[in-house]
Amino acid sequence: MIATEQTNLAAVSLLSEARFTKRICFSNPQVLVFVLTFAPGQELPKHRHPGSTLVVHVTGGSGVVVADGRETPVAAGDILLVEGEEEFAVRNTGSEALVLLASLSPNPSDPRYAQPVG
Repeated sequence: MIATEQTNLAAVSLLSEARFTKRICFSNPQVLVFVLTFAPGQELPKHRHPGSTLVVHVTGGSGVVVADGRETPVAAGDILLVEGEEEFAVRNTGSEALVLLASLSPNPSDPRYAQPVG
């Protein structure tokens, strides 16, 4: 059994001009950890994480997070806590890549949450 897993944020953060990207860092029944990367102007549509709590660390860039209709400007260094029943969306309003390191706990039972995007 592996006691520690490691990955490199820069290695999993993939910028695409076509659409935002999502890369899975770690996944087990307790937690799903992933990186979302947005080019300027890209956005993640409104959605929920039923039964899970979302923690988001903005590691680069700037943008807006919308939680239950409330817009919150975010920038590198910010950390957010979003309850699973809150409607959640992200938009890159800056001029450089917006990079988010996120975790969902517990890992949602719906396997779509653990799929890479873009």
